[in-house]
Amino acid sequence: MVVRILIVDDEPAMHDSYRRTLVGSQPAPASNALAAMASELFADRPSPADAADDDFCLTHATQGRDAVAMVQEALRDGDPFRVAFIDIRMPPGIDGKETARRIRALDPEINLVIVTGYSDYSPIDIARAAGPADKIFYITKPFEVNEVQQTARALCQRWQVDADLARTRTELADKIVQLEEKTLALAANEARAVHMASHDSLTGAPNRLAFLRELSERMQGQRPAFAVGMLDLDRFKNVNDTLGHAAGDELIREVCQRLAAEMGDGIVARLGGDEFGILFETGDKMDALARCERIVASCSTTYMILGHAVQVSASMGLVVANPAGETDKIDHMRLADMALYDAKRAGRSQVRLFDESMDESVRFRQTIEAGLREAIARRELEVVYQPIVARERLDIVGFEALLRWTSAEHGPISPSVFIPIAEESNLIHELGDWVTAEALSECLRWPHQYVSINFSPRQFRRQDFVETLAARVAASGLPPHRVQIEITETAIFDDDLRAAETLQQLRALGFRVALDDFGTGYSSLFNIRNFALDCLKIDKSFIDGLGREVESAAIVNSVTHLARSLGLGVVAEGVETETQNQALRLAGCSHLQGYYFGRPIDADATADLAGQALPADAAARSAGGIVRP
Repeated sequence: MVVRILIVDDEPAMHDSYRRTLVGSQPAPASNALAAMASELFADRPSPADAADDDFCLTHATQGRDAVAMVQEALRDGDPFRVAFIDIRMPPGIDGKETARRIRALDPEINLVIVTGYSDYSPIDIARAAGPADKIFYITKPFEVNEVQQTARALCQRWQVDADLARTRTELADKIVQLEEKTLALAANEARAVHMASHDSLTGAPNRLAFLRELSERMQGQRPAFAVGMLDLDRFKNVNDTLGHAAGDELIREVCQRLAAEMGDGIVARLGGDEFGILFETGDKMDALARCERIVASCSTTYMILGHAVQVSASMGLVVANPAGETDKIDHMRLADMALYDAKRAGRSQVRLFDESMDESVRFRQTIEAGLREAIARRELEVVYQPIVARERLDIVGFEALLRWTSAEHGPISPSVFIPIAEESNLIHELGDWVTAEALSECLRWPHQYVSINFSPRQFRRQDFVETLAARVAASGLPPHRVQIEITETAIFDDDLRAAETLQQLRALGFRVALDDFGTGYSSLFNIRNFALDCLKIDKSFIDGLGREVESAAIVNSVTHLARSLGLGVVAEGVETETQNQALRLAGCSHLQGYYFGRPIDADATADLAGQALPADAAARSAGGIVRP
């Protein structure tokens, strides 16, 4: 590469000497006097054969003003000088010091070599005028050829290094700015996602998750008694049916605003549809009942909705809770809901305070518990399996084991009904052990897929959980990496230190670990980063709105990007449409699960499907999906 060097000297013979020294060209004819001067300056030593360097391109100036103009032109052409050799004494015109000052003002990056036998200025004077000092160098006349050559080469190389370093620093600064912007965007997205996960998108009020969290906090420690109310609009369906859903949404917003204004320091949450949860401190039951009657009366009025007068009434169920009692937060809501049902049944537009006679469900729960104790022996339980597919080629990589119960007395019973009862009665351990044994046995029939087994918080907190599970898996002959443990946020955050140790032990043994229903509990990605997890399973509630709601897509994208930054996989549950499938794959979810890929099926059908889903099954993939039951 050709590099440019500027020679500034008022003696023509010196220019010839620089040519001979740096580019190997023959000197131009000179007078005997000038030749003698050059001979004296260079100590009368001949140039070595290798002194010439074709990489140097010399530009010559005999006056300082000409040199300054040349520097300016070189900068304008985008081909600046790397080094300038400047004679310090150049009468007439501007001297070397002033020349160096003006050149430096134009080009801060050029390296200056001050050449002098005698100078009127000290190095400090010159550095002050044309600094910085680390870009000014000195050669004393007479000098040697090697000194000039080595100085030129070294400073040209230094100029290139400085340029490369400056460019690298600029690029690095740009990348740092981009990284900071992305970090801020991710933090903003997570903050927004957390807010959206705990607030209703229609009204902006706290949602069911936030209501449960507040209810849980009020039950901790020495807190005053509080009331839990469940309010429901009477015949709200008629508004939707006659005026449309837009009118229904507007009515919900206005009722929520009226409730919030009436509650003052209490909590109003939209739990879903036209149902609201209310929470406030109270002195006694009669005080709470009177306040709730005022609330119902306030929101039971005529509203102007999209130009229509809409008459609205409401019903409410109420329970007064004592933090010192044994009833849990879910039970408080259940009791208030039963009181609401009683208010509706009694004619609506009223408040009912819960009493024990309303709790007909107690007998049903006792019946369910008794039936569960016999369900295994009666062969009423069944484990079904739902496929989990990988994002890239939609291969079936695993199946989630799901428990089903068909009672001889009550018929099919939803897991959402009998699992909580089993959890409360300790039957969950017996059921869990049976499901684990069935799932491990069936997984052996599959060619390569893993089985994902749900464990309740109570199972996970058993002292011998890891040892017992490891022994069962070892006895089955199944390698641990083909078993995935699914746990909820409640299981790990109730006792995070012990949970972290348990998860670490599971991972060390080779098990996969998934955090189920992510987004419905208390955690964020920032406070799970220290847990030994393989993946997060995004709750179905966040998938339902994809393709219709911008907020749902924002939540999924935020969770996916942040999870990937922590090295975690992301499984999207509840995928039911092609739109959801495409959106989730574009968002970067590593795995997908839902009715779109297959409903839960029995063990024999699962074994057949697992065999069809081998990687060699190219025909199914080329059709854009997988074999579905």
